[in-house]
Amino acid sequence: MLHWIWVLIVGAIIGAIAGAITNRSMPFSWIGNIIGGIVGAWVGQSLLGEWGPQLAGMAIIPSIIGAIIVVLVVSLIFRGTSKKEKA
Repeated sequence: MLHWIWVLIVGAIIGAIAGAITNRSMPFSWIGNIIGGIVGAWVGQSLLGEWGPQLAGMAIIPSIIGAIIVVLVVSLIFRGTSKKEKA
C-alpha cells in the first residue's frame, strides 16, 4: 500500500517537472500531473530503457523525458479541441 502512495507522489513530481519544462499544464491540475507522470514514466522507460537513478521503481531521467512527450501531446490535443469548440 505504501509503495503505491510513493508511486503517486513521484508521478506527480515527474508530471509537474515536465509541465514546468514545457511551460504547459496538464488538464485536471494535480490529478493530471499524477497521470501524466505515471504514463510518462511508462512511455519513457519503454522508449529509452531503465537507466539512471530510480525512485519508486521509476527511472527518473527517462520518466521525465517520457512525461515531457505526454504533456506536449496532451496539450496539443486539448488545444485543438478547444479551438474547435470556439468556432
